[in-house]
Amino acid sequence: MDSIEKLSTAITMVEEARSVPLSASCVVHRAELLEILDEARNSFPQDFAKAQNLLASRDVIVEEGHQSAEQLVAMAREEVARMVEQTAIVQAARDESQRVLDEARTMAERERQEVENYIDSRLATLEVILNKTMDAVSRGRERLAGADDKDVLSQLAND
Repeated sequence: MDSIEKLSTAITMVEEARSVPLSASCVVHRAELLEILDEARNSFPQDFAKAQNLLASRDVIVEEGHQSAEQLVAMAREEVARMVEQTAIVQAARDESQRVLDEARTMAERERQEVENYIDSRLATLEVILNKTMDAVSRGRERLAGADDKDVLSQLAND
């Protein structure tokens, strides 16, 4: 800002000027000071235009920053919503898989119990059949043993 520099120079000139004894006044070179002040006055419109341009560009930059921030916030919200949805989907899938596993375990246990019951009933039937067979074998052996005894007795009686 050229006008501010000129005003600072004018102030410095007044501060460094020789004092008039017994007075608050000072001695400055009028033409020199007027030239500096005139240059400052002439610089004001240019400096003011530059300041307005800076303010306008600042407003544009700030507006672009706001738009960019709004876009980032919108994208972040979408990402959060997607992640939450994905988390909900994952949790639902986990719950469903746990339910299916529990159901499969229950079904497997029930079928195992049914198989064991079937095998036990078949073995019980086999046991009954084997017991009857054993009884029949025992009776047959007893008859054979009894027949041998009768044969021996009949041979003894014939002799």
